[in-house]
Amino acid sequence: MRCRQPGCTGTIVDGYCDVCGMPGNAATMPVGRGTPGRRPSATASGPCRQPGCPGSIVDGYCDTCGMPPESAVTPAASTVTRASVQLGSTALGSARATSFGVRPMRRPAATARLRMGRIGQGLTVVPPAPAVDPAKAVMANAELPEDKRICPNCGAHVGRSRSDSAGRSDGFCPQCGAAYSFSPKLKQGDLVANQYEVAGLLSYGGMGWIYLARDKNVSDRWVVLKGLLNTGDADTLKATISEQQFLAQVEHPLIVEIYNFVTHDDNGYIVMEYVGGRSLKQLLKQRMEARGGSYDPLPVDQALAFLIEILPAFSYLHDLGLLYCDFKPDNVIQVGDSLKLIDLGGVRRANDDDSAIYGTVGYQAPEVAQAGATVASDIFTIGRTLMVLCAEVPGYQSEFEFSIPPADQLPAFARYDSLYRLLLKCCARDPGDRFNTAEELRQQMLGVLREVVATASGTTASTSVSSPSFEAPTVSGNRFDWRQLPQLRRDPTDPQAAWLDTLDLNDPVDRLATLTRPPALSTEVLLARCLAALETGNQRVLDASVHTLLTEDPWEWRAVWMAGLGALVRGDHNTALSSFNAVYGQLPGELAPKLALAVACEVGGQPDVAESLYRICAVTDANYVTPAGFGLARIRAARSDLAGALTALELIPQTSRGYQESQKLTTEHLIALGRDAAHLAEALKVLQHARLDPPSQLAYEASIHERALALAAGKPIKLGGTTYTEGDLRDKLESCYRRLAHLSADADERADLVDKANAIRGWSLL
Repeated sequence: MRCRQPGCTGTIVDGYCDVCGMPGNAATMPVGRGTPGRRPSATASGPCRQPGCPGSIVDGYCDTCGMPPESAVTPAASTVTRASVQLGSTALGSARATSFGVRPMRRPAATARLRMGRIGQGLTVVPPAPAVDPAKAVMANAELPEDKRICPNCGAHVGRSRSDSAGRSDGFCPQCGAAYSFSPKLKQGDLVANQYEVAGLLSYGGMGWIYLARDKNVSDRWVVLKGLLNTGDADTLKATISEQQFLAQVEHPLIVEIYNFVTHDDNGYIVMEYVGGRSLKQLLKQRMEARGGSYDPLPVDQALAFLIEILPAFSYLHDLGLLYCDFKPDNVIQVGDSLKLIDLGGVRRANDDDSAIYGTVGYQAPEVAQAGATVASDIFTIGRTLMVLCAEVPGYQSEFEFSIPPADQLPAFARYDSLYRLLLKCCARDPGDRFNTAEELRQQMLGVLREVVATASGTTASTSVSSPSFEAPTVSGNRFDWRQLPQLRRDPTDPQAAWLDTLDLNDPVDRLATLTRPPALSTEVLLARCLAALETGNQRVLDASVHTLLTEDPWEWRAVWMAGLGALVRGDHNTALSSFNAVYGQLPGELAPKLALAVACEVGGQPDVAESLYRICAVTDANYVTPAGFGLARIRAARSDLAGALTALELIPQTSRGYQESQKLTTEHLIALGRDAAHLAEALKVLQHARLDPPSQLAYEASIHERALALAAGKPIKLGGTTYTEGDLRDKLESCYRRLAHLSADADERADLVDKANAIRGWSLL
């Protein structure tokens, strides 16, 4: 039975397609990006507009990738203008950034044409890769280009053409005398190990030729044979043998499967799963061709989505004590709506100090040549791959081989500050400054993706995301202090976590005294001391605790967070800016440091930067809408931007504890910044729905009528649908003052209000 997937030429074997891997009973489900609820015109025709897709539009959709004809893949444009934070860097290392979860979006029914794919965690749409016919993937010219021919012993150029002779694929290096051979060892029709029938050459790589073959013992399934590039290369031979020995234990759905290791004519071959699709490098090439030869990086959301999807493969390898070493866009294959990590030729054990390390210029970490490969060097290659996917960096293999270009040189970096900081941390020159694990990186990448998608939409966040690093902010009013910033969550694995849970001391003074006599000192005990010191205003204990934490672990970002809070309390704005900026650099996918930095910028005289950060918080996570809304309103009101301040306050939902406060502020801004009676009428309208207590309600009404009396200047004024004379306004004010006096419990205040009422009443001769 033939596979039912569009464009696939495979056959169902043992219940699954031998080309695309889909089950035989799977209904075809193309992925699209068109407008939900609106089917493209069935009369549309022509070639598919997706880069690299060979399909045609049939019945309104591509018969290969399933995309509608009007869905051109374009980078997501942010509606938030980035303002750079011009702050001095803080000498801190990589933080122990804990993970936070995300609730994927609910997918439409299986019969829907348009759906979110697996790649992108339900946050964005990544077009699927068209199916590839294995037989058509065979190379027509089975010869290694001369510029790829390098002596395996000394690295000299070999096999090159001269004016009087053509280049040779086999021979001896003129510099060191070592033998080299770049000729394929297998040809079409060869039967390897009496099982694998060679169909042809697929490609060539750093470790050898790759052949396509049929497994005659397993239903003629397609397999890949990977052989030696040069049989005289001892390092390559050793690496290949080592590969087949320990890669037998590697079994992960995101990693190409190794089936067997065989020999043929004294040459060794690894037999592995055939992955029919396109690599990310091929995707970039297809996009470039579609753009007429100009580099066309992936949209940032798609680049992040690809790496978020493949990172669990790195976590799996690292947990096994294995290092990938040579990650780059070439080594990720997209097959439909899934990914595979291929080319395990460079994989080595973490404790292997002898075998050759394979890497690629522009991707390999600077310390590998001297110190060897580590998890940190794998993290570096992942960061470099992300950089290449989402931006054109002309000198990434030369001038910027071990660094990231300035943000203002590349659009994606200038638009998304969190992305840029993520790359800086991934590709830090000091390995200790990078992310500690692939899972750490994945979680921060997920946060950055969430922010990128949210800022592109420009709408206020309606969903909340729980972070195990921070509690949600607790802002309920406009007056902001350090207690309303997100608080650190306690690490349950801390040795003193159980003892800290037994503390039930509401008085921070008593709590601080108890924390000075713990059963044993730990990180969480010191952090608890910092919190108690902040609550009691004990700067000496706070500084001492922060110093101890950073002395024990210079990469402890939580200590820097506490230092930033302490700086806010004592009004040291520069230290607060520097501290929260450093935490932001360690946790680029978290919103808590962005909110804290926004507050520090606001009080530190950088309102434009603060506004940009507040807007990011407001669109990304519903937990942050209220503090961000109040922050935006404060900044805009300070520059007399009434419309902007009101728009910011409208972000705060009725379900928020700060909603009533937002209504009060709306009224105050309309009174103070309003220029005409229409603004006062709007203030009265807001009061009708604010549900304030009687004294507050009357106080605002009095303020409105006071302002109306000043604007009227002896002439009638219209508030809403009612016209008031000066006498009417005086009567209204007198009534408000007397009712407020009646409600007041303070004798002096009551007397003042009565005096105001008497002073405002109109004079009479009776």
